[in-house]
Amino acid sequence: MTGSETPARIPPGGFRELGPVNWAIAKAGARGIRAPKFHLMNVLGQHRLLFLAWLPFSGYLLYAGKLSRQDAETVILRVGHLRDCEYELQQHRRLARSRGLDAATQAAIFEGPDAEGLTPRQRILVTATDEFVITRSMSTETWTALAKLYTRAQLIEFCTLAGQYDALAATMATLRIPLDFPD
Repeated sequence: MTGSETPARIPPGGFRELGPVNWAIAKAGARGIRAPKFHLMNVLGQHRLLFLAWLPFSGYLLYAGKLSRQDAETVILRVGHLRDCEYELQQHRRLARSRGLDAATQAAIFEGPDAEGLTPRQRILVTATDEFVITRSMSTETWTALAKLYTRAQLIEFCTLAGQYDALAATMATLRIPLDFPD
């Protein structure tokens, strides 16, 4: 969420609302995604200290975590789909392509764990994400399958990643953060 259909509840801020540090971070982020503004940062950055605490955590999960970047994007795309979060999907469709998840694979991730074109690993990830987001837990069968793929640290990170992006989707939807790209 959201597009141009609903006004932002907290409009993206500029230098005055963000302060010099968060404004500079938001500008660098916008350059990184090749957009005039990175609306998520221009909104969250208005809570200056929370933004500075959240950013390294989020950045670690996205860029340096123990899950492969393809696995992380599979989870993020599935969370965005389950939560109907167009902002999250718009950002991560692009990033996922750069990490080797083409349009056909992404469509299969959106379709669900039984979709044609998913690898056995992706089926487990989509199933685990569905259970985690929808039931707030995971069946023994799914946990066992996921535990065959991951170490303990990766299992913890899987839960944290899915939870982080679920919370982010809820925050973006509630605050009605505008999309960064017109498409």
